[in-house]
Amino acid sequence: MDMNTIEAMVRTTDPAEWRDGDAWLAGGTVLFSYGSYAFGPEPLRRLLDLGSAGWPAITVTDGGIELAATCTVAELYALPDSPQVAGRAGEWPALDLIRPCCDSFVASFKVWNMSTVGGNLCTSLPAGPMISLCAGLDGTATILGPGGASRELPVVGFVTGDGQNVLAPGELLRSIRLPAPALSERVAFRRLSLSNLGRSGVLLVGRLDAGMQLTLTVTAATKRPVQLRFTRLPDSAELKHGLDEAIPGSLYHDDIHGLPAWRRDMTYRLAEEIRGELAAPDGVRPGPGSALPLAVSGDFWPPERHAARTTTTPQKDTRA
Repeated sequence: MDMNTIEAMVRTTDPAEWRDGDAWLAGGTVLFSYGSYAFGPEPLRRLLDLGSAGWPAITVTDGGIELAATCTVAELYALPDSPQVAGRAGEWPALDLIRPCCDSFVASFKVWNMSTVGGNLCTSLPAGPMISLCAGLDGTATILGPGGASRELPVVGFVTGDGQNVLAPGELLRSIRLPAPALSERVAFRRLSLSNLGRSGVLLVGRLDAGMQLTLTVTAATKRPVQLRFTRLPDSAELKHGLDEAIPGSLYHDDIHGLPAWRRDMTYRLAEEIRGELAAPDGVRPGPGSALPLAVSGDFWPPERHAARTTTTPQKDTRA
């Protein structure tokens, strides 16, 4: 979309340069789609371009993974095969969540090569899959403010509602840190949409640590991320009670991609599937003939898509 109200493009990463009528520009896939009135009745006048920030897209240390806000979806998708995490697949099984979450964009390779992790968080849509990934892995967001100010907060609390987050005017999301302890846990992934290759209506991430403590993160179904922590693996009744307590009916999202009642029912169903999968011995799945490798899969992507390791540019799946 043409943004004919823009008067200047400023290359900066300094929040002190922000003023009314500005917007931070990273990949721009949402900004240019929404146009000059993306953030209210007053038009945008300047774009503060992060393209020359020079932030390393992904930094891997023994303490975990840091994703720059400017890291693209394509760069993140390539991480599991990269030398940066070579030899860590067994140490960090939660790396298996990266590609299903990237696939949940259901976007073309053109979008994947421009859209950024930080942009997805800051857009703050319920179905934002980078929100699902980062919240599900106990990510911590670093936020820059004017005058060298900086603050950190959990990603699960970063998004506060549909299109809403904690950023004050001028603040800039710098990075998201995914800690090694969360990456080291067993994981399970479930996603549903009302149509094949549709926007996520429900997306759940489950993690189980060595002490059998379950962390369940609900996104897409709710207006903001909801995270439940159980000190031990719950049974079905305890899981249902936990969901009842954590998610009031008013918190379920309502739009063309799913009614609240459907989202609620599917949240309970997928949560139970995750509980059952993580309750099984490591490396097998529950159910008839279930001696199958533990896998992370979604509702329409075949398991082999995630199991396959490829370095080619991600492409959109066009199958009906």
